[in-house]
Amino acid sequence: MRPVRGKRIVAILAAGGLTLAAAACGDAPAETPSGGSSSAAAAAYQACMVTDTGGIDDKSFNASAWAGLQAAKAQAPNVDPKYVASTAEADYEPNLRGFVTKKCNFILSVGGLMGDATKAVATANPTQQFGIVDSGSSGSNVYPMQFATHQAAFLAGYLAAGYSKSQKVATYGGLKIPPVTIFMDGFADGVAHYNKTKSKSVQVLGWDKAKQAGSFTDDFASPAKGKALTNTFVAQGADIIFPVAGGTGLGAADVAKGSSGKVSVIWVDLDGCQSAAQYCDVFLTTVVKNITDAVEQAVVAGATGQPLAASPGYLGTLDNEGVSLAPYNQFESKVDAGLKAEVEKLKDDIIAGTVKVESANAPK
Repeated sequence: MRPVRGKRIVAILAAGGLTLAAAACGDAPAETPSGGSSSAAAAAYQACMVTDTGGIDDKSFNASAWAGLQAAKAQAPNVDPKYVASTAEADYEPNLRGFVTKKCNFILSVGGLMGDATKAVATANPTQQFGIVDSGSSGSNVYPMQFATHQAAFLAGYLAAGYSKSQKVATYGGLKIPPVTIFMDGFADGVAHYNKTKSKSVQVLGWDKAKQAGSFTDDFASPAKGKALTNTFVAQGADIIFPVAGGTGLGAADVAKGSSGKVSVIWVDLDGCQSAAQYCDVFLTTVVKNITDAVEQAVVAGATGQPLAASPGYLGTLDNEGVSLAPYNQFESKVDAGLKAEVEKLKDDIIAGTVKVESANAPK
């Protein structure tokens, strides 16, 4: 499998990491001095991002969105990226309003939990352009970026079922919200498809799609909680863990790291071997949600004077590479060639519509 613009994203993350220490957290950052003429400053396109509570370095969706702003700057030099980190949900509205006060050209909310706050601030500021990741549009001035992650997670579930030695795999979420449970739906269905195709009985721990019930840590930034839940699953026999929990999922990677190769992890959002390279040897693959490219495209469009339509917005699919499976990286030689071919064929079948992947949590 080919990575989605992987090398460039690695470079963006590396460059972005150099700027993190200079960015403010909690309150909207002060405006960056232009260092140029007043006309150059006037031409600047301020792209301002409010993170969810996982923070800018969550190795997941916040980091992916920030990489998108960095990529936009590389494409359109007038882009001036900024961010502010939310430490609690109560920070969402103040942080968004702070960027309105700063007269940002584009204000990005990262994460479905920010939907209500974004709607409130956008409604109060109808001439301000907003964007949001993982939520539908909440006004004509809000550009939504959503992802059919159940499609790629279906592939991951099939892969996990085929790779598992114990015939038990597990998944858990950070919170029971649609942008999380859509991954879990796809994963469970992928395992079920493998079982049906191969007449097997691989068991999924942590999620019952029919009942929409399963295991959650209620946190996106607590590796300790992720580790505790992962240890429970491993004790029950699971040898592949699929955490959909941002930084909390690093607890699963930590357990796998200490398992002497007995436990593997499937990461989410951004290729784990790029975002959390210290755990690359335990990441079987990643269900990639290509937030980076979606954000880049939106910001470049805004910076070059193109309209951002609230409807239909952006929907990432397997077909447009908005979602995908990352390379197998260090598992390349460990995954059976026949299983790899089956996953690739399954991807083609999903794109063609001959295999249906459905989730009540999918973007409407």
